[in-house]
Amino acid sequence: MNRARDPRWLLILIFLGIIGIVPLIQTALEIRDEEGVRAMEVFGQFPTAASLRAYERRLEEASWATKVTRPWIQFAHFAFLRDGGTKCAIGLDGWYFYKPSLNYMLERPVIRKTVDPLNDPFTAIADFRDQLAARGIQLVVMPVPNKESVYPDKVTPRMRNSGGVRTHRTQDLLRRLRTANVEVIDLFDHFQQLRKQPSAASEKPLYLAQDTHWSPAGVAHAAKIVSRRLMQLGWIQPGRVDYAERLAPVRRLGDVLRMLQAPLIERRVTPEAVPCVQVVRLDNGQPYAHAGDAEILVLGDSFMRIYQQDEPMSAGFISHLAKELKQPLMAVVNDGGGSTLVRQELRGTPALLRNKKVVLWEFVERDIGLGLHGWQKVALPPDSQRPSPPTASNSTGN
Repeated sequence: MNRARDPRWLLILIFLGIIGIVPLIQTALEIRDEEGVRAMEVFGQFPTAASLRAYERRLEEASWATKVTRPWIQFAHFAFLRDGGTKCAIGLDGWYFYKPSLNYMLERPVIRKTVDPLNDPFTAIADFRDQLAARGIQLVVMPVPNKESVYPDKVTPRMRNSGGVRTHRTQDLLRRLRTANVEVIDLFDHFQQLRKQPSAASEKPLYLAQDTHWSPAGVAHAAKIVSRRLMQLGWIQPGRVDYAERLAPVRRLGDVLRMLQAPLIERRVTPEAVPCVQVVRLDNGQPYAHAGDAEILVLGDSFMRIYQQDEPMSAGFISHLAKELKQPLMAVVNDGGGSTLVRQELRGTPALLRNKKVVLWEFVERDIGLGLHGWQKVALPPDSQRPSPPTASNSTGN
């Protein structure tokens, strides 16, 4: 057989050429940039498992071939294989889900013989409740359900008639809190009942299709549920500030898609239309603003920030709760920090507790198992250390 005419030899030569040309171009680029040849860094230190792994990561991050091909490979996986990588799970009808949150929902029940006191939500919540009670302040806990817990039918058609999914860990925490007489707002039950009602309101999605967070409809319903419960308990009476609503629609690309950090994918997906409703004072038309001497302090994560501290502003849960209660509130908000960081911020600014009757503590359901910095006990300073209340502002915290 004539090897010169065998097409397999041509493929072999092309393959060898690709293997050879990539490191040659990479070396030439590194010499041009005068940063030294990174492939030689392996000889600069004693080889260990950790140093070799770090060396491999540096090579991968600096590779021009990786930078050129990765976006296109990521786009191909997303567009044709419906694979969103480690952060994004592609659902039905244009819905996207945060994969770590989805994994929390899908985890199997685990029987734990011992509980880590530094990472036990119940212990941290009960301790915080007792500290507030010593100051004459009531605590209300509001876990916001994961998007996939309320809309599992948007994850897979096999869940069309599921009626929602509540994980074993979530159920266990709610049971323990109720047994300990901690006041809990169970939005999961309310949202499920709302989805079952044959009304125009129930047809409005409670969560954004492209995002991990709730929609303006979910915000409004949650605010009504909380305000109604606070007044039923007699902990809060309606105030004297009248608020009105003003349409403030926005378009936003969901955070699940932005987590991919893939411009090719972002350009392919049309931003979601979000019918936000801004809350304004009826007397002067000014957007809602916090008040330092408010009776209610809200602690929360990005579910308290969305629409409130970002576009269109004053259209989030806090504003709508203020409208329902006819009084301004105060807030400490930290993205991803609903489990521990907001309480640490409160410890640093204990004046926020002055004049408070109720602390509403919100955290997203997945933080029960994935909370940033776990669930640490955070000791508040004694009352005598509290200075004067802070001046009013539209936001506190990060």
